[in-house]
Amino acid sequence: MNGTRRASTWTAALALGVGSLGVAPLPAGATGAGEAATHWASWLGSADAAQGTTLKHIRTVIGADTGAAATLTGKGVGVALIDTGVAPVSGLPASQIVNGPDLSLESQATDLRYLDTFGHGTHMAGIIVGNDTATGTKGLAPGVKLTSIKVGTANGAVDVSQVIAAVDWVVEHHSDDPANPIRVINLSYGSGGTPNTWNDPLGFAVERAWKAGIVVVAAAGNDGNNAGSLANPASDEWILTVGAADTKGTVSAADDQLTTFTNLADSGKQINVLAPGVSVLSLRDNGSYIDTAYPTARVGDTLFRGSGTSQAAAVTSSAVALLLQARPSATPDQIKDWMVKGSTRVPNGLAAGRGLQEINVNGAIARSSSATSAQAWSVSTGTGTLDNSRGSSRVMMDNSPLSGQRSVWGSFPTATWAPHSALGDAWVGGTWMGKRLAGDGWTGTSWASRTWAAASWSNSAPWTSSTAWSDPAWAGRRWTGRSWTAGTWSGRSWSSDDWASASWS
Repeated sequence: MNGTRRASTWTAALALGVGSLGVAPLPAGATGAGEAATHWASWLGSADAAQGTTLKHIRTVIGADTGAAATLTGKGVGVALIDTGVAPVSGLPASQIVNGPDLSLESQATDLRYLDTFGHGTHMAGIIVGNDTATGTKGLAPGVKLTSIKVGTANGAVDVSQVIAAVDWVVEHHSDDPANPIRVINLSYGSGGTPNTWNDPLGFAVERAWKAGIVVVAAAGNDGNNAGSLANPASDEWILTVGAADTKGTVSAADDQLTTFTNLADSGKQINVLAPGVSVLSLRDNGSYIDTAYPTARVGDTLFRGSGTSQAAAVTSSAVALLLQARPSATPDQIKDWMVKGSTRVPNGLAAGRGLQEINVNGAIARSSSATSAQAWSVSTGTGTLDNSRGSSRVMMDNSPLSGQRSVWGSFPTATWAPHSALGDAWVGGTWMGKRLAGDGWTGTSWASRTWAAASWSNSAPWTSSTAWSDPAWAGRRWTGRSWTAGTWSGRSWSSDDWASASWS
């Protein structure tokens, strides 16, 4: 059994309340889960780098600690993290964190709202903007303002419609903070869909962000080098797609290799750049799902090891923020061109054969005086089916898969949505396409420096026979100041989708 298949069974086991990480029977209606597993390689064990790869080491590897890049912090650049939320761990400075709307199923639980119950988003946030004084661990772009838009739950459950809604929100609100406009979206996520590029709704959403001046960075996926395709939306030609490199513990690219878990495509869109993605040391979310499921990945009290194209994407988003600080008037097309052409050749194995190169911030800065050509790829109309975007990735609730032209919140004809998204009015206050998902402005409260208000999902209901969003598993789970209360992360919903981390080790 490959690591991909284990990923989905473990997620299913969690949702069913199975205490161990053994194989559990899938819920009824979850016939797509095994199929979805072929698109993911999450939670592959790794024996490499027992103490992990530090962010200080990674900053050297990506050419960001010397020359013109040495003093860059990402100050004045906003990064949107569409993920599983972030937890108020000591290594995340509240002054650098903003909570956008919580679009996850857990937004309907007061004690879970905005917060990272899974542990993935906190790990990504630490790579970008962390500042763990206990260990001296500092994020690669510690000056950025990070806006967290939570879409995933404690077991990773998320639908492509939630990601589309999150991207729409970022585009419409990217200039709400004029001193730190959102210039980067980090998507350490991907569905198993291989949709038609000319009408993919998720592709339409990220292309619209790109055209709005936002660099979209997406993880290639972790199905392995024989996957045959990239995850969605990493497969979109317009955006910056990232695979993971293994640095072998050295700062020279001479011994680096493409990781075996990184997706490679047989045709169409290919990976644009590589970035370090093996045993990356970032912030631990104490008591979260991954923290309790993978205790051997802990390093001390505050750090956690993770490998995957997720981590590589977060490293690249940080590098893009540094480059944008240095070249604030640059367009996404320019940033992509400079990042690709300023990267460092990886001379080994598949990476060499495919011409894949590893990001280098100083190299990108050096390229920034060169003329670039605007991209001219065909664009998506956004009118395709959600199921094509999802592929075999399905969010489940009460053993019922979400499918068809339906978002989490109700009917979602993409031909109706796409024109509204293009005009920038898919969101009106806290409603998205007429469904109340959040409050109407920056009046919410949380541990972060600024928070978008929450709301009850009052005019929508689940796609199951139930009429309520509440989940008995939410009772008694809360953040206590340093960690989550003890217990098992289980509930009504789970997902055959997984976040693009290949292992926690």
